[in-house]
Amino acid sequence: MSHNTFGHLFRVTTWGESHGPAIGCVVDGCPPLIPLTEADLQPWLDRRKPGGSRFVTQRQESDTAQILSGVFDDGEGPVTTGTPVSIIIHNEDARSKDYGEIARAFRPGHADFTYQSKYGVRDHRGGGRSSARETAVRVAAGAVARKVLGDGVRIRAGVVQLGPHRIAPEDVDFDAVYDNALFAASSAVVPAWEEYLDGVRKAGSSIGAVVALEVTGVPAGWGAPIYGKLDAELAAAMMSINAVKGVEIGAGFEAAELSGEENADEMRLGDDGRPVFLSNKAGGVLGGISTGQPVTARIAFKPTSSILTPRQTITRDGAETDLRTKGRHDPCVALRGVPVVEAMAACVLADAMLRHRAQVG
Repeated sequence: MSHNTFGHLFRVTTWGESHGPAIGCVVDGCPPLIPLTEADLQPWLDRRKPGGSRFVTQRQESDTAQILSGVFDDGEGPVTTGTPVSIIIHNEDARSKDYGEIARAFRPGHADFTYQSKYGVRDHRGGGRSSARETAVRVAAGAVARKVLGDGVRIRAGVVQLGPHRIAPEDVDFDAVYDNALFAASSAVVPAWEEYLDGVRKAGSSIGAVVALEVTGVPAGWGAPIYGKLDAELAAAMMSINAVKGVEIGAGFEAAELSGEENADEMRLGDDGRPVFLSNKAGGVLGGISTGQPVTARIAFKPTSSILTPRQTITRDGAETDLRTKGRHDPCVALRGVPVVEAMAACVLADAMLRHRAQVG
């Protein structure tokens, strides 16, 4: 298997390379009769697309999505038909010449060496299949997943840590995320963070970051033991995103410092007779099944490996060399990773919803 597909009932297959003619995805398992047009996809793609500010790659791509199949207008507006939804995005601003020097040298921190080792061939133009360019179609698939989930499930993410600079948990404001160029989950930190990232960018360097995810409206019961745990599938989806090197669910690594009394999410009955949790250390998932609380996670992105400082490496011919990566790159890849995190969460949750419905009705 080539492993370009994820999901069980809501299945997403992506294809294409960074500097090829186009990238795309096929969403299979989407239920029929869901209203869907290209206008439903574009707002999410616009949030991820490059060139939006000085803090991201200046590659100019409109990321205009075209739906090729799986939607039909029966006279009352386009709706899904239950057949595969195919989406294409044409690449418009590829500059393959920027990568001529790495045709035979492996960029440190990139997938160049591993792709060459596995396949015996690699597309050096922007990393080919390993490029974060592929995440655009994940965002398109995530837009379809949001339509499946409906308005009752709200998925939000934002940058809560940029390098050493953190937003206190009580100050996180997801409503602020798409109102600033840094996708920061607090408007108060933006001026200082912009100054900090400007310094990183002008030095030709890069920095890592942490993105927080919060999903509300997920009912109790989604996810399945033992090998279909909702938190495990969310973690796997997040780890599949380029540059992600760590995922925490709920309290995450902090739980290792807590006592049993502190970590247990105690329960009481609300005024309506339904259970109420007094805390959410579990991140909305217990035993791999959603509790009805907000599903929360934190995702750590490493620094972009493409930097202007020469780094030691080797070539395909076995020679040692120093390599300075040219081209157009994000000084912090996590910024545009925010809509990708949201999209992957949407796809996992849409799949969980359909599987839950299939098993228990």
